[in-house]
Amino acid sequence: MAEYGEWNRKGATLSDATAKKEYGVGRYFIVKGIRAGKLEYREGVIWGNPYLRVLRSQLEQYIAEELGSDRLQSGKDQTELRKIKKEMGALKKRLDELQARRTEIERQILIRQRDLDDAVYVSAYFRRYKACTILRGNKFEQ
Repeated sequence: MAEYGEWNRKGATLSDATAKKEYGVGRYFIVKGIRAGKLEYREGVIWGNPYLRVLRSQLEQYIAEELGSDRLQSGKDQTELRKIKKEMGALKKRLDELQARRTEIERQILIRQRDLDDAVYVSAYFRRYKACTILRGNKFEQ
């Protein structure tokens, strides 16, 4: 029997399709467990497609009894590996985006620095020109 509130806890239930992905057991295996009285279930329909919802704890116990704990652990390990690979892919994508943004910002900084250097050079040139014209006695207009 399920604990009080177990059906409402996040991650405590899974559909027959999710059970196939995570543990490699099909709908027939789940129905066999339901008929044997080992699994509690609820029926659901989404967009007209029926599915079965079962309690994860009961399903794991049933898999361990019927197929062995090695099969259960193998399914859990494969699921965890799949999640890790997915997260690594997302992180690589995010890293590429950040590197592209960093390159863009560095390029903008270099352009601004070059423009500033050009402005300083021009300013120094005109200061020098002004000093030369004053020394010669020419009037410099501002």
